[in-house]
Amino acid sequence: MSKSLKRVRAALADAGLAVDIRETDNARTALDAANAVGCTVDQIAKSIIFRGEQTGEAILFLTAGGNRVCANKASQAAGEPLGKADADLVRTQTGFAIGGVAPVGRLSPIRTFLDPRLAEFGTIWAAAGTPRHVFSISPDALLKLTGAVSVEFTE
Repeated sequence: MSKSLKRVRAALADAGLAVDIRETDNARTALDAANAVGCTVDQIAKSIIFRGEQTGEAILFLTAGGNRVCANKASQAAGEPLGKADADLVRTQTGFAIGGVAPVGRLSPIRTFLDPRLAEFGTIWAAAGTPRHVFSISPDALLKLTGAVSVEFTE
């Protein structure tokens, strides 16, 4: 088991959550993940990382799989201009590689924002630290566990 997957599993267990972590052939995209677990694409919580242009810090936006992040709305939510986060920033601040960034089990705290669309579902799925693993969770539990702010930031 990878170190990243172990961190996610430990974070979920530490929170008292018994969740379904599944290994798939490929969960790199929201559509791939949805097909693998048999849910709608909007039940996939995509982890989109931006770089805060003023702080230089990674900022996480968890959005429904079918939605796209609006750069202007996301910048307004973050309170600073946003730029592209490169692979090194993502790996250093989250501990995950792009394509498997989990909303939990990160190496350091990261400001997190949650797409309100995800709250419309009883169960959502998120990356579990690798491009092949996903876990199920309720939107409320994810919001509480990540300390995310629920705010509209999609197109």
